[in-house]
Amino acid sequence: MAKLNRIRVVLAERDLNNKWLADKLGKDQATISKWVTNTTQPSLETLLAIANALEVPVQELVRQEEFSHVK
Repeated sequence: MAKLNRIRVVLAERDLNNKWLADKLGKDQATISKWVTNTTQPSLETLLAIANALEVPVQELVRQEEFSHVK
């Protein structure tokens, strides 16, 4: 499966964990785990909330090169 998001990387860079993000977003830790392992993808609305919580541009959470072939 293609790695579509970088949530895990940004959490690690900021020395944060899944529990912190779950608490911040009011989500279950299992849901966060699915996102960081790319088992499932958050909705666009949720991805924006994640970017806001992590104080990063949403583009930093999305792997652009996965979509470079799409025009």
